[in-house]
Amino acid sequence: MGRQGELIRLVTSLWDPRLDPALALATLYHERWEIELVYDELKTHQLGRPNGQHVAIRAQGPPAVVQEIYGLVLAHRVVRTAMLAAAVREGIDPDRLSFKNALVIVRRHLPEPARVSKRRLPPF
Repeated sequence: MGRQGELIRLVTSLWDPRLDPALALATLYHERWEIELVYDELKTHQLGRPNGQHVAIRAQGPPAVVQEIYGLVLAHRVVRTAMLAAAVREGIDPDRLSFKNALVIVRRHLPEPARVSKRRLPPF
């Protein structure tokens, strides 16, 4: 049984309940979706435009693609760290804060050169 008497059905290829108890696996499954939210935040909000269009990675070669992705992940971490600090300061769960709104706030506080449109930047 899960929380509050909720019945959880779990299908898995793991056979030893001592090594992998069902409740622990069900909890991990929920946590697995956290990475999907990060992918969404990166693709939809960081790389997306306000009109809903997606922006492709601009890098031209494999090393530059890796570098650009690292940059995106680092920027994501900066926004999430700021969200955590704000949540701790207010005594609330960081999951209650909006990544999209936090990204808008961070972008507003960047110096002008950092806010240059990607369309005006030369390719790598």
